[in-house]
Amino acid sequence: MTGFDPILLDLDGTVIDSVALIRESHRHAVRTVLGEEWPDERLVANVGRPLLEQMAVFAPDRADELYRVYRVWNHAHTAELLLAYDGIEEVLRGLRAAGRRLGIVTSKSHDAVDLAWGVLPGLRELFDVVIAAEDSALHKPDPAPILEGLSRLGAGPGGACYVGDAPFDLQAGRAAGVTTIAVPWGFFSREALLAESPDAMADTPAELMRMCLEGV
Repeated sequence: MTGFDPILLDLDGTVIDSVALIRESHRHAVRTVLGEEWPDERLVANVGRPLLEQMAVFAPDRADELYRVYRVWNHAHTAELLLAYDGIEEVLRGLRAAGRRLGIVTSKSHDAVDLAWGVLPGLRELFDVVIAAEDSALHKPDPAPILEGLSRLGAGPGGACYVGDAPFDLQAGRAAGVTTIAVPWGFFSREALLAESPDAMADTPAELMRMCLEGV
């Protein structure tokens, strides 16, 4: 078999377009709890890490309050703001048809992941495993969640890849010993991703599918 198997993917900004949802949830939390207005770049700088860790960067002494306010607003607006990326579902279905095992490795909590599946029906059935924040003691950029996903699939890092849109994804994938594929349609710029020296950059969903099936 050429290419990669299993294929693990980040969720936010990679498989689902949650950029506006997460950015505006952060904006609401910071405005409500801290009474401040921040630029987009600051709001999303740590997307890819667990939510509470992101809030601790914002304000260590008010992280719990920021977390609660964020989640209430985020869950209330998921159906309104969460979008699909053109071509991603077709890529996933094509990879499944080619016999590839697929997994999600995300820093989201399982309840937030389930909300996303409810808004974008048909995606959950495409994945053999979903690793969320509750499934490992350590989180990206630590390799633990990727290694947990591989373990549940009965696979090692050889022949596997991890696809993500954040520097934390690429750092975790590299530490786990899998091939890293960056995608620039999420939260972070192409330049920020290239600075992490990924094994490959897939600029379009079609290119991602080719890399997954043929290698990089």
